[in-house]
Amino acid sequence: MSSTVVITIMVALIVLLLIVGAPAKPMRFIAHSTVKLGIGVLFLFFANVFGGAIGLHIPINLFTTIVSGFLGLFGVASLAAIQLFIIP
Repeated sequence: MSSTVVITIMVALIVLLLIVGAPAKPMRFIAHSTVKLGIGVLFLFFANVFGGAIGLHIPINLFTTIVSGFLGLFGVASLAAIQLFIIP
């Protein structure tokens, strides 16, 4: 498949979605989840920056991002407790 065919198909799908309209609930769920995961990455980054003084390093991967994104500061605190007390 050439690149012009792929681009034409993608543009046609975008136009179709604009005309018909995307379902609201799934799009809203995807948007909220993406924002929460982004916030989770920021929480982990700042936990690593400020926790470096006490030897705390929480790896930023999919699992820790999901935990910190959906549980918020309690998730970051639980990940830090696991890192400090359970995994020496």
